[in-house]
Amino acid sequence: MPASDDGALPQHWQDVLPAGPSRRGFLTVAGGGAMAALLAACAPGATDDSPAGATAAATGPARRGGTLRVGTPPPPTAVDPVTAYDGTAIALYQLVAEYLIWLDKDFKLVPRLATKWTSDATGRRWTFTLREGVTFSDGTKLDAATVQASFDRLLDPKSKSAALSAFDTVLKAGGVRARGDSTVVFTLERPFSDFPYLVSAGNYNAVILKKDYAGDFTRHGVGTGPFTLKSYDVSTGAVLVRNPAYWDSPKPYLDGVDVKFYADDQADLVALQSGDIDTQFLSRPALVEPLAGSGGIAVDKVRGTGVTVLTLRVDKAPFDRKEVRQAVAYALDRPAVRQAAGSGLGDLGNDHLFAPLFPAAPADIAQRARNKAKVTELLKAAGLKSLRFTLTFDPPNKDYAVTVQSQLKESGITVDLDQRSSKEFYGGDQTKDTPWLFTTANLVGWAGRAVPSQFIIPMVKTGGVWNGSQYSNKALDTAAEAYDAATSDAERRKQAEIIARALHEDVPIVVAFWGGAARAYDSGRFRGVQAHPSQYVDFTSVSRV
Repeated sequence: MPASDDGALPQHWQDVLPAGPSRRGFLTVAGGGAMAALLAACAPGATDDSPAGATAAATGPARRGGTLRVGTPPPPTAVDPVTAYDGTAIALYQLVAEYLIWLDKDFKLVPRLATKWTSDATGRRWTFTLREGVTFSDGTKLDAATVQASFDRLLDPKSKSAALSAFDTVLKAGGVRARGDSTVVFTLERPFSDFPYLVSAGNYNAVILKKDYAGDFTRHGVGTGPFTLKSYDVSTGAVLVRNPAYWDSPKPYLDGVDVKFYADDQADLVALQSGDIDTQFLSRPALVEPLAGSGGIAVDKVRGTGVTVLTLRVDKAPFDRKEVRQAVAYALDRPAVRQAAGSGLGDLGNDHLFAPLFPAAPADIAQRARNKAKVTELLKAAGLKSLRFTLTFDPPNKDYAVTVQSQLKESGITVDLDQRSSKEFYGGDQTKDTPWLFTTANLVGWAGRAVPSQFIIPMVKTGGVWNGSQYSNKALDTAAEAYDAATSDAERRKQAEIIARALHEDVPIVVAFWGGAARAYDSGRFRGVQAHPSQYVDFTSVSRV
């Protein structure tokens, strides 16, 4: 995800990341971002003997050859898999390096460099078996010691790894050990049943690199992935070519990928419309959806787990009364908020932190909808004849803030908008006065997560590092720990319902919708290009039409 519009980043920028028109970043994703595998193609077949300009069918055998041209903004930071957090850098290294596990669009774990994984009865020790016969593009064999070195690097505070917070309280330095050539054992700090997600693409820095990796990815980009980095220019783009030693033969079908950097969204969009590029790393739904079906452009869309949260301080008036917080929640027209702030993509939110995409998401909590009469009733119960409060936000969430202001006004609630620069919004002392954590009401964009605990623990658990609402609920705390330690889907669903119902009732946060993602491409030239909830890329199955 890119830096803020003025270059500032919060203390833990990899977890709370602004998203919007000025920063076409690694959205929803995070979750976080959650993940869509590309369309599986059939075995390679026909050669290219079609007339020039002919459009082939969208189905059939994959056709080897061709170079996919991709447009994207230049990365604002170094293309280093250890420290990178912006969408362009992540997409670039995902074409070259791989994870132990990939994630499909339904959050299913897909084996990549690991073929299986198991935990012991305590849920604290996880054993991974590596795929045999995998080599890096320079011929170096993949082994367990290499995998250990990759995670040791990510867990070393001196590395300034962007993955450190994802592993916080779960895995520490020294917790990874190679056992022979093909087995890696992770010993956790606490039981964590969703641990495989933390060593998957859901933790976007967790690609496996060589033991001697020294931060020089753009000069020596060696990985086990489908492409190798032939050249990189910080101003113009990158050239990648097929890795002939890729373990998943006959993939990739493409000869290569040419990445072109464009200064802004509009230039990127014009390049797609004019045919200068075939697809984008970071399509903005609001810009590309109107193009769908015109000029051969197709737009693939997926659900996600990225979310903008309206946080309400439960320890300060007027939100120290639950009825007031509920009134705000009932004043929102959620489909309209989704349309205005999310281009109509994604799922409606229900004021808890289990996105519908999460397998354990409760399905039997009634969807909260706009109810003006209920708003009046709740404010009266709180002893208020009227309600007025200030909503603080930074530029990427302006559309969201204006929509909230307009909708609440219709229910008699006055919202004063307090827009700060991103530098100011995320600046200050993170323990006592930073606006994104210490204002009475604010909007914060969170990257998508692969597991709900990565939202729940920091955001709403008692004493959570990013608990801007100052919410505390012992039942939720207990359920959150039980959820992480659960060894069955039934137990996870049970604890998830406890957590979700507590948040839905107490409303320390308002979740109007969960974001979606899109990717536009030239369907007359290529097939197999798909959107991804976290804007990840996997072009192994892309081929010419």
